[in-house]
Amino acid sequence: MSAVGTTELRARFARRLSDLYGTEVPAYTTLVDECHLVNQRVLDRDGAAAERFGSIDRVTAERHGAIRVGTPAELAQVARIFGALGMRPVGFYDLRDAHPQPIPVISTAFRPTDPGELARNPFRVFTSMLVPQDRRFFDADLEGRLLRFLDRRRLFPDELLTLADRAGRDGELIEADAARFLELAAAAFALSPEPVDRAWYAELERISGVAADIGGVSSTHINHLTPRVLDIDDLYTGMQARGIAMIDEIQGPPRWDGPDVLLRQTSFRALAEPRAFREPDGSISEGRLRVRFGEVEARGIALTPAGRVLYDDLVTEVDRRVAAGEPRQEAAARVWATGMPATESELERRGLAFFTYRKVGGSLIADPIVYEDFLPRSAAGIFASNLGTAGEMDASQGGAPRDLAWLAEVIGRPIRTPEEIYAEQQEESLMRSGVSPTIDRGARRVGSGSSGE
Repeated sequence: MSAVGTTELRARFARRLSDLYGTEVPAYTTLVDECHLVNQRVLDRDGAAAERFGSIDRVTAERHGAIRVGTPAELAQVARIFGALGMRPVGFYDLRDAHPQPIPVISTAFRPTDPGELARNPFRVFTSMLVPQDRRFFDADLEGRLLRFLDRRRLFPDELLTLADRAGRDGELIEADAARFLELAAAAFALSPEPVDRAWYAELERISGVAADIGGVSSTHINHLTPRVLDIDDLYTGMQARGIAMIDEIQGPPRWDGPDVLLRQTSFRALAEPRAFREPDGSISEGRLRVRFGEVEARGIALTPAGRVLYDDLVTEVDRRVAAGEPRQEAAARVWATGMPATESELERRGLAFFTYRKVGGSLIADPIVYEDFLPRSAAGIFASNLGTAGEMDASQGGAPRDLAWLAEVIGRPIRTPEEIYAEQQEESLMRSGVSPTIDRGARRVGSGSSGE
């Protein structure tokens, strides 16, 4: 019997989830259709330059999903499932202090870390975990009741976890086992028809809509599934023309004439989906919840730690101007024009972005590394734009310390940082080109393939 390897299993799972989510949230299919139209327009307009950050086949297939869990034990099980797909935890994101609205979760992202695997199928899942121990959001009584609720539920069946462990160990599953794995995994992330306890959900919703979506139900589900687009401003306008209500603005760097960096994201607004509710008297009634939305993203160049410092400084300056009354988009455009390097070659020269290098004749050509990860501020901005209320938070209370090392320990798996992965790609390319990575950047750079020279 034929075997299904990790890459193919991941590709099948991404398609399976896309079909599932399109059935559950029809507006997602509209979003994907609009992405295809926009991407084709950009390809027709820009030719080969449109594929500078990835082939059109990769961009078309690219998705990132988002799920939410309640405990380290649940997150450790998620890691086993995605490990079967060749996806490893990368990055640590703390949304509890995020602007514009704190969210009581910490997050990591599961994705391939090998550039070749990303090129073959760049599926990612941004995974958030509730922090019931954080007293800014949950008092001791609510924490205890929430943890007891979470401990009673079972998100993933044993059969799924057993198959996941086998795939993770062997790097493949026989066809029959692969089909069963995909069936069970997709079902685990489907929206459950089980009635929601209205009083319990409402109590958590007063704290945060995200807390209610995690701890107010007995299952998890895909919260959003995100395609990639080559012109997110065109996409935003096109979706509005289709009558789809979008959030107020595009999150992340502004549109400008210089290099695209990091990540720009937006979404259509969360839809009011019908759900069954269990009332305090035990009766079942019909209601609606707004928790799932349609996100879309456009990716740019990965920034080095120095580049991220510059980026954060520019964002802070934009916030300062907005607080003084300047419209955000106008403020961002002015700040970026004066503060961000206007060409890829300037980013490379100043060590602000990551590049791979290749020898062509006597020249060393620099190609930008695409940013494959996430921005906590952008994630929080989209969450906030799709929540019905601001929620409650007592900033005078102490938080619960959480960081990458803590999360790696409780899930029993190493978590890499995006920056170390990009740095390794950069250094390996220099070594392949016969250039010592220890040589000063200016001394080793004898040519560039960067646009905007």
